[in-house]
Formats: sequence, structure tokens, C-alpha cells
Amino acid sequence: MAESAGSVMLARSAMNRAATEGQRPAGRPVRGARRISAALAGLAASTRHELLTFDDPVASVGFAIPEPFLELAGACMRAAVERAEEVRRIVPRHALHRLEGGLRFPGRARLAETIPFKMIVVDRTVAAIPLDLELLYNGLLLIRDPVVVQALVRAHHASWAAAEEPTRAAAPPPPPCELPPQLRPVLDALLSGVTDETAAARLGMSARTYSRRVGELMAALGTTSRFRAGAEAARRGWL
Repeated sequence: MAESAGSVMLARSAMNRAATEGQRPAGRPVRGARRISAALAGLAASTRHELLTFDDPVASVGFAIPEPFLELAGACMRAAVERAEEVRRIVPRHALHRLEGGLRFPGRARLAETIPFKMIVVDRTVAAIPLDLELLYNGLLLIRDPVVVQALVRAHHASWAAAEEPTRAAAPPPPPCELPPQLRPVLDALLSGVTDETAAARLGMSARTYSRRVGELMAALGTTSRFRAGAEAARRGWL
């Protein structure tokens, strides 16, 4: 675990050093849904041999990310996986149910308690990291600096060695028959249509806590779409 944390710090240090000391920036920032989509499509098309990722399939839950973007990003990832000869995904433990569901990708995946940031590395030559380290939709940094890319590869290798195979993890509990009491206010707020900031304030939560509770609610409902959440909650008799 210490080696994994040290490798992550090394990767971040390499990015900072390349940006401040090098003659060229460590990476090229990409913003805007259209440009981000094009960048992801380009990564998928360029994949030939190896794909390394830190991935959280439920990270977008609780954020107002358009469904078309989520679908396109998923399609790009699937295309990259199909092209690569070696695929290694490191996923946080709370996303285990997505690995065991219908969205399992070819290749190998391991579970970690957390991931340091979302990341895609293609053929050890180019990497993509969200500008906020969490959501690609908010912008990404395309990195081609070989020192930084190799530092990211090393961070991934160290985290991979410390992670667990999904088969060794305990099976996720079955979906609850009833809505957990702590999620009732969150469901009510979600269905009311207010913004996340307003909902968090009304419930006396921080924005981060409210976002996490929304993620728990979506996981309980088995959906990543707020549009489908209400219908699924009604089907289960939670309304």
C-alpha cells in the first residue's frame, strides 16, 4: 500500500515538474463536451496493445451529465478494450456490482478500496486524466510527455499489485426490498427537481455527502440515470 501511494505521489510530482520545468507542457487540456468526446474517440481508435485504467463506473452518478455523453464515453471505452491485447482496470470496491453486472468488459479488473484519480493510459504513450481528477465530462488533460506517462504507468502497476481480484471479494448484498431510511430524504429531494445544492442545504448535508447519498440511492435502484430513478422507485413501491 505504501508503494502504491508513493507511486501516485511520484506521478503527480512528475506532472508538476514537467509543467514547470520542461520546455513543453505536461499535457494539453481539453474542455467542452464535443472536444472531450472527440479526444476519447481518438484514444479508442489509437489503442493497439495495452489499456490501463483507474476507473469508477459509478462516479458520474449524482452529477447532471447528459446521457448522450455517458453513452458515447462508454462506447469509446468498449471500443478501446476490444482493440487492446492487454486490459487492466482498477476499480473501487463500491463499484463491484457494476463489474458483476451486464457492463463487464473483456480483460482483467481488480478492486481497490479507492482509486487516486480516474485515468486512461493507452499503449504507454498517451494518458488522459480528468482536470478535476474525477469526471472526464468536466475536462481532461491529454498527456504525451514520456516521463509523466511512465510515472502514471508505474503508479498503475503498484496499485495493481496491491489490489484484489473480484473473485476474492465478498459478493455484494442483494438489492434491499425496502428503501433504506437514510435514503428516503434523498429520494424525495431527487424527485422534487431541485438542484443538488438546494437539496443538500435543505437536508443539512455538504454537497459531497449529498452526492454520495445520491450514488448510494442510484446503486440501490440499479440505475445511473436520474430520469429512470423515479420510475424504478415507483416500480419497487418506494414512492
